Amino acid sequence: MKNILLTGTAGFIGSNFVPYFLEKYPEYNLINLDLLTYAGNLDNLKECRDNPRYKFIKGDICNRDLVEFIFNEYDIKGVIHFAAESHVDNSIKNPGVFIETNVNGTFTLIDVAQKYWMYKPFEYKEAYKGCRFHHISTDEVYGTLNETDLFTEETPYAPNSPYSASKASSDMIVRSYQETYGLNTVITNCSNNYGPKQHNEKLIPTIIRKCLAGESIPIYGDGQNIRDWLYVLDHCKGIDLVYHIGKKGNVYNIGGRNERTNLQIVDTICSILDKKVPKETSYKELITFVEDRAGHDRRYAIDASKIETELGWRADENFESGIVKTVDWYLKKY
Repeated sequence: MKNILLTGTAGFIGSNFVPYFLEKYPEYNLINLDLLTYAGNLDNLKECRDNPRYKFIKGDICNRDLVEFIFNEYDIKGVIHFAAESHVDNSIKNPGVFIETNVNGTFTLIDVAQKYWMYKPFEYKEAYKGCRFHHISTDEVYGTLNETDLFTEETPYAPNSPYSASKASSDMIVRSYQETYGLNTVITNCSNNYGPKQHNEKLIPTIIRKCLAGESIPIYGDGQNIRDWLYVLDHCKGIDLVYHIGKKGNVYNIGGRNERTNLQIVDTICSILDKKVPKETSYKELITFVEDRAGHDRRYAIDASKIETELGWRADENFESGIVKTVDWYLKKY
C-alpha cells in the first residue's frame, strides 16, 4: 500500500476526486489534510467516511510541524495539492489570506516533501524514488485573452487579481523545486470547473439558488465575460492521468473546450429550470446586471492539446450534458 497526502479535499474539486481515486486505486491509502474553512465541508466526503483506506486530518497546510508529523507518521509517498483560497471576490476584499494559504502553504508542503524524500538536490532516497508532488492550479494565472487566442502551457503569466497572483506565485515555487532540487513535480492549470459539491458562492450554484428562491440573479457588467467550462469529474480524470504518467517537470492545461459568456450560462440554467421547476414567468426575468468586478478578466480559454495528445485525456461531458447533471444535483440539495 502507498500513502498519498491530499490537501483541501473537503472543497469542491477534491471532494469529487477522493471517491473517484479511492475506487480506482485499491492500492492507495489517502490522507486528507484540510483546515475546513468556510469552503470546506466534510459532508462532501460522507461516502468515504467509513473507507479504511481514507483518513481525514483537520489542520493547516501552513503548519510545518503538522505537515512534518504527517509525512513521518504515514510515510507519505506522493502529494496531490488541491488546498487553496479560490474566490476572486474574496481575494479583492482580503488578499492576505490568499497569500498565506496559497503561497506560504504551498511552500511549506513542497519543502517538507523535498526534505523527506531526498538526501540532497537531485538525489532521492532509495525508498522514495518516483515520489511526486502534483500541484493543482488555475488558468487565471495567464491573465485575460483576446477574442481568438487560447492559453497554452507556454503562455506568459499575467495574473490580474490577488487570487490569480497568489496561484501564479505558488506555481513558481513548485517550478523552483523542480529546477533547483530535482524534485519530481507536475502542475495542472484548469479552466472553470462546474458540477456537484461546488460552494454556494460560485456562479452556477448562485444562479440555481437565486432562481429557486425567486431572487434577482446578479450578473457582473454586461454579462459578456467568457469562461471555458470543465465538468469536475473530467478534471479529476485529467489529474489522475497527469499524476501517474505526466512527464516530470511538465505543466498540463486541462480545459473543457466549452466557452460560454456568463449571460449564456444564466440563460441555459434558466431554460433548464423553466422545464424542471416551472413558474408563472421564466426565471430569465430575474436576471439583473450589477457593477462589474474590479479587474474582471474578459475571457479565459484553454488549449488542452498537450494533455489530449501526450496522455490521451478527453472530456467525457460537453456543457449541455454536464450542466443538466449539475442542475439535477443542486435541485436535490436545495
